[in-house]
Amino acid sequence: MREKGVYSVQAVVKAIDLLEALAQGGESPSILVLEKKLGLSHNKAFRLLATLQDKGLVERDKTNNTYSLGIHAFEMAQHILKSDNLIRMAHPIMVELARKLDEAIYFTVANNNEVLFLDMVDSFQQIKAADMVGKRFPFFTNAAGKVIKSVSSIDIFGRGKKGGIKDVKQLEVELDEIRRKGVAVDFNGLGDGICTVAVVIRDYAGKVVGALTLLAPSFRMLQDRLEKEVIPCMLEGAEVLSMKFGYSRAYA
Repeated sequence: MREKGVYSVQAVVKAIDLLEALAQGGESPSILVLEKKLGLSHNKAFRLLATLQDKGLVERDKTNNTYSLGIHAFEMAQHILKSDNLIRMAHPIMVELARKLDEAIYFTVANNNEVLFLDMVDSFQQIKAADMVGKRFPFFTNAAGKVIKSVSSIDIFGRGKKGGIKDVKQLEVELDEIRRKGVAVDFNGLGDGICTVAVVIRDYAGKVVGALTLLAPSFRMLQDRLEKEVIPCMLEGAEVLSMKFGYSRAYA
């Protein structure tokens, strides 16, 4: 285990110290107060604050020449809180599905132009797909991305770009079918022999917040099992979780 601080970049450490000082509340401090509190030279404090301003993490009141946290800092905090809340609410449903189906269940979310595998409850199977937590994949390589895009109001190709998609018409037909059924099933998109099954999760306003996604070796995902066991269970889990977020069919 490395000794704390061995690889620390001091400029980054001081920038975080500045953000923490501004997050403590109370009156917005001036640069002189921040210099004294953090032991910074005027030049270093000015350059750090200017950099944080450029990134929207800090705002300067020109009238009083004081500083406060910027809007981007609050947006980042909201994303963190939202992700944590999503996981806490989704995890019990994921556990139930993983035990019922004995397959790995993930909670996936849209992140920029990709799908992020955010949380996972594993199966007890000896043969299983590799752990995908923390990994990102292009939308149309997997069931999670397809089911999210199928019900999104935004341009499915990301500002008109096809993103390497060979057959746009075929994809549009596939997304229409997914939208109609409420579930996406994909084979080999995340690797040979891997099957993904995904159902979308909505909130009180009907907006997509993510997808429950099953990952399993393809040999266990026979058509009969998919239709009679896996898909009904996933759809039921999605409905229960969406209701936790306040979703009602009346909003659909």
